[in-house]
Amino acid sequence: MQPLLDFLSAISWWQWILILLFVIGIIDILQKKHTIMHNFPIVGHLRYFLESIGPELRQYIVANNREELPFNRRERGWIYASAKNENNYEGFGTDQDIYSTHYVFINNALLPFKVPAGHPNEKNSGFVPCAKVMGEYNKRKRPFRPASVINVSAMSFGSLSAKAIESLNQGCKLSGAYHNTGEGGFSPYHQMGADVVFQIGTAYFGVRDEHGNFSMEKLVKMVNKSPQIRAIEIKLSQGAKPGKGGVLPAAKITKEISEIRGVPMGKDVISPAYHSAFDSVEGLLDFIEDIASNTGLPVGIKSAVGHLNGWHDLARLMEQRGHGPDFITIDGGEGGTGAAPPSFADHVSIPWIYAFSDVYKIFKENNLTHRIVFIASGKLGFPAKGAMAFALGADCINVAREAMMSIGCIQAQSCHTNTCPTGVATQNKWLQAGINIDDKAMRTNFYFTKFRKELLQITHACGYEHPCQFTMEDADINLSDKNLAKTLAETFDYMKEEVPFTSVQELLDCPHLGGNLNLEKLRETEEAIH
Repeated sequence: MQPLLDFLSAISWWQWILILLFVIGIIDILQKKHTIMHNFPIVGHLRYFLESIGPELRQYIVANNREELPFNRRERGWIYASAKNENNYEGFGTDQDIYSTHYVFINNALLPFKVPAGHPNEKNSGFVPCAKVMGEYNKRKRPFRPASVINVSAMSFGSLSAKAIESLNQGCKLSGAYHNTGEGGFSPYHQMGADVVFQIGTAYFGVRDEHGNFSMEKLVKMVNKSPQIRAIEIKLSQGAKPGKGGVLPAAKITKEISEIRGVPMGKDVISPAYHSAFDSVEGLLDFIEDIASNTGLPVGIKSAVGHLNGWHDLARLMEQRGHGPDFITIDGGEGGTGAAPPSFADHVSIPWIYAFSDVYKIFKENNLTHRIVFIASGKLGFPAKGAMAFALGADCINVAREAMMSIGCIQAQSCHTNTCPTGVATQNKWLQAGINIDDKAMRTNFYFTKFRKELLQITHACGYEHPCQFTMEDADINLSDKNLAKTLAETFDYMKEEVPFTSVQELLDCPHLGGNLNLEKLRETEEAIH
């Protein structure tokens, strides 16, 4: 034994490295799984290493400021700077290609709107509530006017971590925004004080019986127990994978998630592609009315858009029956915060701007737009895009990935692997540990407040008091290979219906205004921003 130890101790460190490389080379040659490593032992590993860090290399070194997708460096930088309450301006003019197809121009007025003395926006330039009231037309028992025109879109606890959900909810409370639960159920982390829109998906998580069917009894009990639930959204489909159910792997199902969703542990949880509570447009309308009459809350639907036949049927039946959804969330095909097959994420359902204009036009033709609060969802978390959305007819905007970035998401695109490095989209306790909830909540607050403030500045530049006053003549869009710019009205062949609006003061005084609004808190945020 001693001679062996003496021999080993005589080997220098560089000789150990050579021996290790020799062993790796032999293993590479003998294995038959990877051709590259077999043909090029040792150095073949470099290829796989570079491939593994390819996204990071492109993100931080190779790609320019406007090149990346889904969000480029400029867009991410604006969100990060806004959320951290840092300087979010840029110098030396735009670096955008302003002649590119689909580039949008906002048409400013000769003289901007002047905020009069005593106006709510004089000291609270981040106060921009929704101009419409959810459930007002259908006379729901508890109508709801969102206190913010930008809100957190549907993202479930389970897809996002507990600390991420809690950060977003506390941030929504501070900023007056509402928080959509996503289809994963109403978790304790959604109950930090913000208004909540409870989403019902095809698996009825949180409101399902032992057979996985919808339970009205459980829904009513939840709503009565939780007054912060202000509206209910029935998810028909989502932009990333319309017509396809979701899968929550057994490995991600903790005891807590099992209890919140009402599902067993140790088994993959499959969300079906369709609802079992109804199977037709007529059934959908009956389901909406049944929920609204039992809960007293506004009820809406969320969907991606493809064929328009069903939308025509929905509008026709709403006109005939005199009732229907109180709000409609249109999700763009470019959306998606979780896992989806590339074939779905890349090709199934149309982008938001086409989806929204097609659907809005149908409801306008049937004289129904005044009944509905239209919610836009699909990469719209930037003030200029928000202005464009309002010009097309949107009343509110929901953001998902932008909200994730406000609490630290770095677009690592590992949401489906449970290895999110920032702890936002993972159930790994170690990775979540880096999230400081108080800090991230304030960042959400700053992002929403600065978004509304800048959107309002654009609104005033165009001569209006509130974004709901935008018309389709207020924005131009570049079209075709010749880069011809036309107004939204000329491009999409309709004119947005005028939204009844008197003043922001009237919105502030509305008894149905949500957000548990504390103008003093908003003013504190305003002062911190300045």
